[in-house]
Amino acid sequence: MSLTVNVRNEIKAAQRLRLPWWGVLLIMIGAVPSYWLFDHFGRLSLALPTLNCIAVLGFILVLKWKLRWHAWFWIAMAVIGAVHALLIWYIPWTTKWVPALAIAAIDSADFCVILWALSAIAALMED
Repeated sequence: MSLTVNVRNEIKAAQRLRLPWWGVLLIMIGAVPSYWLFDHFGRLSLALPTLNCIAVLGFILVLKWKLRWHAWFWIAMAVIGAVHALLIWYIPWTTKWVPALAIAAIDSADFCVILWALSAIAALMED
């Protein structure tokens, strides 16, 4: 199966995933202390990018959970997480209002790039 078809199928599978109401509530409750923590250390501008990164990486983990037994998967996720941490740390973020559509577009693009990278690595490791 080609890489493009594989990524398309996984995006369709991701669209079918739904989070129950109690999961949304737990996420919102967990976000409040993180905002307080970032504000306490004077880095409130890092709160939204960090939480978005955690959400995207968590969604990828749920979607690719069948690969959890492969060491290459965890190495790739560690590298992806480290790159995200560096990007969050070194990009100058703003505390001003940003349209939700812009945030959703960035998160969606990030999700697709990570999904493509993991699918490419999986295709290389199959051989």
